[in-house]
Amino acid sequence: MTDTPAAAPPSDQKQAAQDQAVADFGIDTTRRTTGQAVRDYVDRVRGGELGSLPALAGLIVLVILFGLSSSTFLGLNNIANLLAQAAGITIIAMGLVFVLLLGEIDLSAGTGSGVAAAVMALHYVKGGNLQAGMGDTVFYAFVIGGLVAIGVAVWQRIWFGAVLSAVAVLILLLGVPANPWIEMLLAVCVGSVIGCLTGVMISKIGIPSFVVTLALFLAWGGVILKLIGDGGTLSISQDPVLFGVANNNLSTVGSWLLFVIFAGGYAAVVLFRHFGRVRRGLVAQPTSLMMIKVGALVVLGAVATYLLTVNRSPNPDRVTIAGVPYVVPIVLVLLVAGTFVLDRTKYGRHIYAVGGSAEAARRAGINVPKIRMSVFVIASTVSAVGAIVYSSKVGSVDPNAGGGNVLLFAVGAAVIGGTSLFGGKGRLSNAIIGGFVIQIVSNGLGLIGAPAAVVSIVTGAVLLLAASVDALSRRRAKATGH
Repeated sequence: MTDTPAAAPPSDQKQAAQDQAVADFGIDTTRRTTGQAVRDYVDRVRGGELGSLPALAGLIVLVILFGLSSSTFLGLNNIANLLAQAAGITIIAMGLVFVLLLGEIDLSAGTGSGVAAAVMALHYVKGGNLQAGMGDTVFYAFVIGGLVAIGVAVWQRIWFGAVLSAVAVLILLLGVPANPWIEMLLAVCVGSVIGCLTGVMISKIGIPSFVVTLALFLAWGGVILKLIGDGGTLSISQDPVLFGVANNNLSTVGSWLLFVIFAGGYAAVVLFRHFGRVRRGLVAQPTSLMMIKVGALVVLGAVATYLLTVNRSPNPDRVTIAGVPYVVPIVLVLLVAGTFVLDRTKYGRHIYAVGGSAEAARRAGINVPKIRMSVFVIASTVSAVGAIVYSSKVGSVDPNAGGGNVLLFAVGAAVIGGTSLFGGKGRLSNAIIGGFVIQIVSNGLGLIGAPAAVVSIVTGAVLLLAASVDALSRRRAKATGH
């Protein structure tokens, strides 16, 4: 009689299963040295995964070039002005990243943000009585548009769009008295209404985004003109809150508190995630390399905070101008929130999936029309925040609000920073890097006395170069199988 082998204890069976899992997915548990991690990065770059590397290299070159060409370019006052000047375009570009990730385009983001700015300023100037300021026809057209936006947002279950659109309708109908916080809320809600209307035409009716947003680019420009009047201007500089958004600074204590919150929070999150992967035996970057990256960012943030808290007034004996500009925490909050959504949520993974292949995403059970509509709602809502910032910077809203080069620079910022025009590749940080590149080009050429024609030509050339790099890197990635 043959003896039957005794069954392994449950603990041994569990360990054997874990060992088998490690064997099956060994690549996920591979430990890498710093040298291996660097070689892996170099291989990815050679394979076409450039990310924001070209933009960062260009940014460094531009800073050196203009720093040597102008004695005032690297001055503290000019650096602070660069942050405020770039913020409006950068914020709009951050919203457009969501659209570009699907391989779509929103040509109406600029004038759409102009409508939000015009409604905000009109509500302030008219003391909250928008019906008198707009006239009955335009007022009720806005109300009906808001109600339609609520309906389509509920239909597609885009709840944040429905809520913000409902708030816009309530502010319109109730005649809420003028208040700077109400004005800014109204601008954001109007942006959401515009996004809902834009998104439903693209996602459900099936009109190409280029056609829809080109038509709306023209239509919203007409709406702005109707609200403000030909040659008119709505001033918001009298309100310290509205004007201070892009022109005032945090206190010295507030500036350092901002540094502690964001730099400390970044370090805590990154290191907690890193050591969590190490404990579970998952693939992770070498700890030494991770510490270097975190340390470099913390040191850079500390140096920037220190420099911005130095009195940069041209007349330091009479006026003190110091502190981190208000626009910096606004951009950082949007960056953190948007990055979390894209990197750490199911919704963010669905955006990248649809951008990579809409048909494959549909077959995987993803509601592609909902995703497509939602990114336009996000883009328009975030663009309205950008409108608040750029309107605050100049202290007024005129018929050209959101027009001109606003859209071109916003799209350019996202693409220059590394977001692909073909969809499926990009991060919100790309918009920030690209926004600084564009603003540094404009600011630096202006300081050395270059004419406006040269500024436009150089900016266009930079955008064309970025698009070319994107196309070539994608071709390289396909050829190498990355």
